[in-house]
Amino acid sequence: MPCGHLYDARSGKGLLDEGGEYWYCTLIENPTRLRLGRGVGRTESEAAQRIWRYWRWTLGVNQPPPLVSDGWGGHQDALLEVFGQHHAHRRTAGKDWHYLQVVKVHNDYQHVVGLKPRLVWGKTLQASHPLSANVAYVERTHLTTRLMNARLARKSLRFSKRVGPLVASAFWCDMVYNLVHPHKSLRQPSTQVGHRWIPRSPAMAAALTDHLWSFYELLALVPLFTNPS
Repeated sequence: MPCGHLYDARSGKGLLDEGGEYWYCTLIENPTRLRLGRGVGRTESEAAQRIWRYWRWTLGVNQPPPLVSDGWGGHQDALLEVFGQHHAHRRTAGKDWHYLQVVKVHNDYQHVVGLKPRLVWGKTLQASHPLSANVAYVERTHLTTRLMNARLARKSLRFSKRVGPLVASAFWCDMVYNLVHPHKSLRQPSTQVGHRWIPRSPAMAAALTDHLWSFYELLALVPLFTNPS
């Protein structure tokens, strides 16, 4: 399927009764800010593998798209595990893979003082079609997700007690983010009198819909998780 450059965001972790900390991983398409997938797992690599397995076996994508993430190493292992080719008893990356990590540089006080790009795969592609060493959308998604989903807030008593509600809340937040929530960076100038801007959602920017959805429309069309008594 056609797609743009994807940016990864680690949204957070919640304490669950199934085994402690769980990690939440999200994929974002840079031009449209559309959230394309999510994964929840016991480790960072497991959360990333859940996303890429969905892409490989459900969507039929045989090669990972161009990817930019922070210095977190979960995607490198996950991509090799899901898409890697067997060679000499180990998995190797494809020739057309393109993956850039942006590592934060900290000082002695753990303050971020700079960014250091680290190209994992795709030296030739980076020379002709460079990926931007920018994690601004990742950081913004961290904040947006924590504000929309109280289960992912740090040092909170509102954590999930079971995995099911956590996954369901992540799915619901992504649907609201993609279809209902207008994004300031995606708005366009309006030609109508009295209207300066046309608000747009990521789904509108990706040409998946022509209007902002209401919560009523979303609830009427999207099946929801029900918590059994």
